[in-house]
Amino acid sequence: MFVAASVLSAASIAQQPAVAPAADASQLEEVVIFARGVARQQQQVTAEQIEYLPAGTSPLKAIEKLPGVNFQSADPFGSYEWSTRIVVRGFNQNQLGFTLDGVPLGDMSYGNHNGLHISRAVPSEDVGRVSLSQGAGALSTASTSNLGGTLEFFTLDPAADFGARVDLTGGSDSTRRIFGRFDTGALGGNGPRISLSAVDGTTDKWKGSGEQQQRMYSLKAVQPIGDTGSVTAYYNYSDRAERDYQDLSFDIIRRRGEDWDNWAPDWSAAVAAAQACAASGFGNAVACDDAYWDAAGIREDSLAYVGVDLPSDDGLSFSARVYMHQNEGQGLWGTPYVPTPGGAPLSVRTTEYDIDRKGALATVGWTLGGHALEAGIWIENNDFNQARRFYPESSLAGPTQSFTSFRSDPLLTQWEYAFETKTMQYHLQDEFSIGDTLKFVAGFKGMKVENSATTITGPNKSGTIEAQENFLPQLGFTWAPWEGGELFGLAARNARAFVSANTAGPFSTSAAGFVAIRDVLKPETSDTMELGWRFRGDSLEGVLAAYRIKFKDRLLAVQQGPGIVGNPSVLANVGGVSTNGFEAAVNWRPMQHLAWFSSFAWNDSTFDQNYTTNGNVILVGGKTVPDAPEMMLKTELTYDNGTFFARADANYTDGRYYTFLNQGSVPSYTLFNASAGFRFAGLAMFEELSVQAAVTNIADKFYISTVGSNGFVNADPNGTAQTLLRGAPRQVFVSVKAKF
Repeated sequence: MFVAASVLSAASIAQQPAVAPAADASQLEEVVIFARGVARQQQQVTAEQIEYLPAGTSPLKAIEKLPGVNFQSADPFGSYEWSTRIVVRGFNQNQLGFTLDGVPLGDMSYGNHNGLHISRAVPSEDVGRVSLSQGAGALSTASTSNLGGTLEFFTLDPAADFGARVDLTGGSDSTRRIFGRFDTGALGGNGPRISLSAVDGTTDKWKGSGEQQQRMYSLKAVQPIGDTGSVTAYYNYSDRAERDYQDLSFDIIRRRGEDWDNWAPDWSAAVAAAQACAASGFGNAVACDDAYWDAAGIREDSLAYVGVDLPSDDGLSFSARVYMHQNEGQGLWGTPYVPTPGGAPLSVRTTEYDIDRKGALATVGWTLGGHALEAGIWIENNDFNQARRFYPESSLAGPTQSFTSFRSDPLLTQWEYAFETKTMQYHLQDEFSIGDTLKFVAGFKGMKVENSATTITGPNKSGTIEAQENFLPQLGFTWAPWEGGELFGLAARNARAFVSANTAGPFSTSAAGFVAIRDVLKPETSDTMELGWRFRGDSLEGVLAAYRIKFKDRLLAVQQGPGIVGNPSVLANVGGVSTNGFEAAVNWRPMQHLAWFSSFAWNDSTFDQNYTTNGNVILVGGKTVPDAPEMMLKTELTYDNGTFFARADANYTDGRYYTFLNQGSVPSYTLFNASAGFRFAGLAMFEELSVQAAVTNIADKFYISTVGSNGFVNADPNGTAQTLLRGAPRQVFVSVKAKF
């Protein structure tokens, strides 16, 4: 199967997609990638598409070929969280919405405060499908950050029949990944179906020293109720530890080379640099910040939900989820800015996270005459504790603790805050048809989010900020005047709640700055309008879409000094951002077993006016929003006859700015990737056995992937902003997959 898409109705978080007509058995097994009957630009990819990529690849990377998507990561799998960034139509990651089986994942930012990354919520092998709405998600989406698009991930259901699967992967940089899944099948005539999955993966960094490790365990159980209803339970535990790559600047690349990284394992070099940093009064950027002793991110997460889906024959339906998420995490940096008294001239700085999140969401749908009505509510309470601590390195002779284990017994707690976020969101929608070809959808959602902070240690930022929007409307239509063609359009308003964290949002500024803004700060809002045309023929299908977005009360956080120092950000409301764009995508099946997909996107996102901070006028008016490429072109060719399969793709990304004043940019690049393999059915004890090889960045091209890894600055005339990450060089992986 090449890729799949469907209509993901806004009517229910659990409603299954409308399936396209069955493809001819002689052709490559595929389902239309483009949604139909939906008033928004929307596509979907399925598990089969993810299978073509190297094992362990993030499902985010699987959708990077879709129109309007700018996905970046410094590793070949797209799962290294410090570097992972996804931008859609100029909206960055923390301005999008993310859900798993309808359960909110928060804004998936690295500094977790209200959710977790998809790489820790489900093994990539257990992802059944990913749906992208580029412009505005459904009203029922459980998110208060989706100013822009929405990404919905859905887990695979347990299989109806007894079976097992084992995947073994190895390759570049000592990559080793083992995935196993066991399905019980139906236990009894209409009994529950249960699946158990486990992942154990380790890979060396492709430059520098250290491993990136992850272990995951997942359980999903489905109990059918009648013909179409079900009760579902899901649990996932993730233990992730990843050693970080050093953030780069163009100046560091010129002086140190493309493969520069942290000092580890060279302890003597780290000590010498820290001593030179201290001798300079902590003012020598070369000695202090070119490299640190080491860096890592450690996360332990438990995510669970219980859901019920009850469609009925009398026009009523009900869907609900109750969920919980607990997280413990530390981000570690070996810093020369705080020496250990009586020990090494450095210490280990952490940012520590502790999340306890609980919530529930429910949707009721009913049909009255020609109207399909829907109402829903989502509530969540999130207790989030965040701290900045320093841990000693007591010996000059060598390091005393691992960077992949949680630290305890701190030398110093610089600050600690307890945040509580209370969220309530509701929606009401009506979908109705006029004749057989014209359909309208109209509705609105409202939200109230209360962010409270209690200061435990550090500058006093205790207080409450509230974001409340009672009427965020959506109005859309689809018109299918003839078979295979459909015009669609949507107008929607969305708002973003404030962030409860000391490293992002209004609480990340100084104590005085917080007092100054907390009573006047307005939540960010966006107005999106899009119009498009979908077409489908026997061998060709595609979509054309144009959009305009007005982004109001854009809140900028300007990084001050090196990221490791952790200075408060300067926050500024820069007013509006205007975005205009065009997207096109086509899927062509020129012959049996062969499919060719291509997408093109043009985007223009610019600040509307200048802004003033600390009495200084910052001339951003008319400047392009950082990390928003003007043009992207992706193409992918896939062949699959059931036994032999192959895939090759090319991805062009235009140049991108990493400063607000556009004085600092990274060049455009084109990447090539490929994979190929064989499947064997009924071989000995195996139901299916496959062998696959995959190569990423075939041309071994040097390019800058992530920008803004340490935040964005106004300008970088000398190329010293240390906020860039290089993309991975050529990598090769081989997988053997067995189904029993």
